[in-house]
Amino acid sequence: MDAQLAATVAMVIDEGSFDAAARRLHVTQSAVSQRIKSIEQQIGRAVVVRSRPVRATEAGEALVRLARQVALLEHDAVTAFGLGDAAPDSPRVRIPLAVNADSMATWFLPPLARVARQHPIDVDLHRDDQDYTARMLESGEVMAAVTSEAEPVGGSAVTPLGVLEYRAMATAAYMHDWFPSGVTADALARAPFVDFDRRDTLQQGWLRARDVDPWQVPRHYVPASHDFSEAVRLGLGWGLIPAPHVSEGLVELGEPRIRVPLYWQQWNLRSPLLDAIAEEVAAEAALVLAPM
Repeated sequence: MDAQLAATVAMVIDEGSFDAAARRLHVTQSAVSQRIKSIEQQIGRAVVVRSRPVRATEAGEALVRLARQVALLEHDAVTAFGLGDAAPDSPRVRIPLAVNADSMATWFLPPLARVARQHPIDVDLHRDDQDYTARMLESGEVMAAVTSEAEPVGGSAVTPLGVLEYRAMATAAYMHDWFPSGVTADALARAPFVDFDRRDTLQQGWLRARDVDPWQVPRHYVPASHDFSEAVRLGLGWGLIPAPHVSEGLVELGEPRIRVPLYWQQWNLRSPLLDAIAEEVAAEAALVLAPM
């Protein structure tokens, strides 16, 4: 199978359209279309869904994985020959990674910056809830992921990172307005809280632990980690704040503290570059996360 054709499929998926892929590849849109058509004829099935953005079919996902693995192995081989990272014009490697929003906001970027100073990489971060990031690894969309799943997805290796702890917090003024007689179930049923998005279940789980039906409680949706914490600090509602973001001026509503174990899953592929990223990620996690 022509590796260039597989790389073209990956570029189309990454960029979301034939036009954008053509610009990145420095070829015409017609050339990209011809490459896609050629590989579809070779394997006898469609590799992309021509939507906006373009999506990979199951066969396309396999080609994306192949293209990413080939690029990674080529980089590692060139580096092993002594021709790679030290050269100013070294070919850059795209490293797509999946991470949950709170990890990105609290501890995940510093280790990537350290690796980027040593290797010619282009980091491509995909953000999703920690319960869903492993799906992107499984599909080949990313090479590695921070996930809450301890069981490895197909063809992956797992390393425990630590626990990200969440505390239910609010301002003193909010506590005075909504919980004058204490944080009771009746008061919690009326007090608005800040929710991240409709896939996030942390706040709902905390309310259920306090014998409150979460779907009857008013809520504000703030789908960005820093802005979520800022909304709580401004008194918009109470919310579960990751421990590294807890600041002075906030009051804890009480137990339980939610503990989310996090794991690093990556392709089970011998790659010094991918291993270097994993080592830096694990080292930073050990400094910030609670032990499991």
